[in-house]
Parts: sequence; C-alpha cells; structure tokens
Amino acid sequence: MKYRGQRIRVVTAQIERDGRYLIAQRSPDGVLPLLWEFPGGRVEAGETDQQALARKLFERFGVTSEVGALSLEVVHEYEDYVVDLVVYRATVPPGDLPAPRVHDYRWVAPEELDRYPFPGADQQTVSLLLEDL
Repeated sequence: MKYRGQRIRVVTAQIERDGRYLIAQRSPDGVLPLLWEFPGGRVEAGETDQQALARKLFERFGVTSEVGALSLEVVHEYEDYVVDLVVYRATVPPGDLPAPRVHDYRWVAPEELDRYPFPGADQQTVSLLLEDL
C-alpha cells in the first residue's frame, strides 16, 4: 500500500501487573475511534521516546511512570501515513490509576487480548507480544 502522508513515531507502554496488561480505548471522536491500544502517543519534536512515553502516561492516567527497556518495534502503513510504533516496558505505581483521561481502560490477560479490536499497528504488537509470552 502506498501512503500519501507523513511518517509518525509513536511510543507505547507494555505495562504488566499480576499477569495482565494495561490497554486503553481510543476516543469515539478521534482517529480510529473506540479501538483499543497499549497506552502511549506521538513523540514530539525534541523529545526522546522515553520522555514522550512518560508524558503521555501522565497526561492520560495521571501517573509518574518508569520507562524501561525496548520491547519491540513495528512499522505499519495506513492509507495516509506510516506509523513507526515502538513499545517499551514500563511500570506505574501499584494501586488504582488516579486520573484516567481515556475513554476506557482495562487490565487484560494475554489470552483475552484477541477479544479487543486494535488498530493495525497495535494488532501487530499484540501478535508479537503473544509470541514472546
């Protein structure tokens, strides 16, 4: 598929707690509405991947996080743009997420991930993640 637009770098967090992974639901008003994803977002000019991911986790969940090792990378072509999706292992403080600013979120066991529709790039990360478990 040929894309007509830009290349976007997106970082996401692989956050595991008690054998479950944190996923978030996209806004009904945004791009790829109501699909599920690992939490994260675009890397802005001048940011490192780690800074962008920590910023997005704070903006969306109100938590200070620790961004760890690179887990995997995928490239996915959408019709109008290409996403370089980079997944990092990350941790957030134990307990409830204090201020979720996402449409919805869940802690999901690996065997349950296929019950949630993900955008193309995120689906690739789910598939690769499950291969490694």
